[in-house]
Amino acid sequence: MSQSSTDEHRVGAAYALAAFLFWGFAALFFKLLATASAFEILAHRVWWSCVLLALLLRGMGKLRVALALFRDRQAMVTLLATALLVGSNWLVFIYSIVANRVLESSLGYFINPLVNVLLGMMFLGERLNPRQWFAVAAATAGVAYVTWQTGNLSWISLTLAGTFGLYGLLRKQTKVPAVEGLFVETVLLGPIALGAIFWFELNGQAAFLHQGRLIDLTFVLTGLVTTLPLLWFTAAARRLNLSTVGFFQYIAPSCMFLLGVFVFHEPFSRVQLVTFSLIWLGLVVFSLDSLYRMKKAGLKPAVTAAK
Repeated sequence: MSQSSTDEHRVGAAYALAAFLFWGFAALFFKLLATASAFEILAHRVWWSCVLLALLLRGMGKLRVALALFRDRQAMVTLLATALLVGSNWLVFIYSIVANRVLESSLGYFINPLVNVLLGMMFLGERLNPRQWFAVAAATAGVAYVTWQTGNLSWISLTLAGTFGLYGLLRKQTKVPAVEGLFVETVLLGPIALGAIFWFELNGQAAFLHQGRLIDLTFVLTGLVTTLPLLWFTAAARRLNLSTVGFFQYIAPSCMFLLGVFVFHEPFSRVQLVTFSLIWLGLVVFSLDSLYRMKKAGLKPAVTAAK
């Protein structure tokens, strides 16, 4: 490998590390808005992301390219669906933070790679080998165990894994660039978000402009918190093999797990330990299988960024 190629890989690894660490510790940022409702936080995240992405694309000279997507009927149908999925994913993620249920979010994003495998089998005609079946079975056993022991199905974990998995499946089929696609999605959600912001204000339930300048600034920065790691992820994906980037994705839920246990002091019982252990076992087997298949047949697991 040449020196320039080595340097590119190092830069790509740095971007990937920054992106997934940022996503992993984003809960600390959104925790600052815990006095607001999850719906208000989501509305501001969508709106300020839309504004920032428009300015960014204009600066990059790609705004016209992004706007041209609105004339592509087939792409718009898919992007409308992905907009609803990413909006739902953001809402549940934000709710888990303000409701002190970050561990459930962590579990959801740990499950996500295995959900992707199942979606590939169901919708893309992919077949699972015995190792992949074992990984899926281990994750299923983990979810079943915690449900059996607590009597509750973690809808937060399953919703995050399911919406993010479906989002990745649909975005993979549209071939729309990450930044331009996210801009279109936020534009589609923008009128609803802006309407929600005004609704909270008119009904006296708004935290924005009513709880101090720090809170107001935090609301505005939700756009930057959404866009910045996406740019880092895109820069990493251009420089690294996607299978390499795929292994970085476990950093984010790992950070969320550590935050939930050691910073937010959420309950972590023996039941949760067994559940996470089964999920981690499945991920280890899945990851080793991915490495084996990549070396044998050059397969590259797909990675999607939309957090």
